[in-house]
Amino acid sequence: MPRVKTGVVRRRRHKKTLKQAKGFWGSRSKQYKNAFQTLLNAATYEYRDRRNKKRDFRRLWIQRINAGARLHGMSYSTFIAGLKGAGIDLNRKVLADIAAREPEAFAVLVASAKTAHTAAQDARKSA
Repeated sequence: MPRVKTGVVRRRRHKKTLKQAKGFWGSRSKQYKNAFQTLLNAATYEYRDRRNKKRDFRRLWIQRINAGARLHGMSYSTFIAGLKGAGIDLNRKVLADIAAREPEAFAVLVASAKTAHTAAQDARKSA
């Protein structure tokens, strides 16, 4: 069997890894071994944070909706309950965008949520 040398293949693999590690600090972007280990850790953070990003945005949208609802004298939870009672199906991303960019339209949503919420409370009291 002839002897196989990995010169070209190894060089290509190392160059690819070092190219991915560009921008890392110090030897993490210069030495293959350090770069490879750092990239493995980076991949786990990348995977985790793709999921955390969804969580973070939902929290941001809820804060924006709450701020908009409180300007009209309602809390977030009563506003969402009122929207469900009124049969308005808008997700939190859209509601947050409306609250930030179109206050008049959001005021209409709050008014309909208020009427639906008070109607639900009256129905509970009479039952």
